[in-house]
Amino acid sequence: MKNIVVLTGAGVSAESGIKTFRDDNGLWEGHDVMEVASPKGWENNQELVLDFYNKRRRQLNEVKPNPAHYALVDLEEKYHVEIITQNVDDLHERAGSKNVTHLHGELFKVRSTFDKDLVLDWKGDLKTGDFCEHNHQLRPHIVWFGEQVPMLEVAVEKVQQADILIIIGTSMQVYPAASLIDYAPDDTPIYFIDPKPSINSSDKIKVIAENASVGVVNLVDKLTKQ
Repeated sequence: MKNIVVLTGAGVSAESGIKTFRDDNGLWEGHDVMEVASPKGWENNQELVLDFYNKRRRQLNEVKPNPAHYALVDLEEKYHVEIITQNVDDLHERAGSKNVTHLHGELFKVRSTFDKDLVLDWKGDLKTGDFCEHNHQLRPHIVWFGEQVPMLEVAVEKVQQADILIIIGTSMQVYPAASLIDYAPDDTPIYFIDPKPSINSSDKIKVIAENASVGVVNLVDKLTKQ
C-alpha cells in the first residue's frame, strides 16, 4: 500500500468557518499575533491570551468538518494516509482521519507551565487559577512564535517516506513547516492545492488553483481511481 502524506494549512479549515491565521493587515482576530501567540505575550498579559484561545475554542465547538476533510478520509480506503497539519483544530480527527500529526499544537488540549509533557484534554474555557497537579498554571497547548516545534522531526520522517505528497491550503511561508516539502524524495510527485498558490507548477509539482473543498475532492477522486 502506497504512502500518501498530506500537509494541511489554514485553507482547509477556513471552509468550515475558521478564520485563517492572519488577515491581510497582519492581525489575528484583531490582535497583533505576538500579543496572543508568543511567550512574551503570555508573560505580559495572561488574561488576554487565555481569553483569545477561549474564544477560538468556543468557535471550534460550533464548526464541522467540510468536504475536503472527508475526502482525505476516503483516501484511506486505498492508501496509507498520514496527515501533518499546521492547524490547531480537530476537524481532521472528527472527519475520521486515523493518522494526524499536529505541528502547532491542539486547541482542545492544555499543558502545564511546570511540565511541558503534562498535557490535558480541555474543551471549555481555561482561566487564571486553573492549575496542573503540581499547582502551576495551565496554558494553551499551542506552539507559539519563538518556541520549538516538537513534532517537526516526526513530520520530517513521514515526508521522507512519502510516495505522494499533497499540500493543501497553506502559503508555504511559515517556517519550519514550509521546509517539509524539501524532505520529499526526488521521485515523489507533489500536488499543491490552494486558490492563490504561492508556487508554480513544475515537472515535480502539480499546482491545483482551487479551494480545498473542490481541489481535494477532485484529486482524491483521481487518486482512488488509479
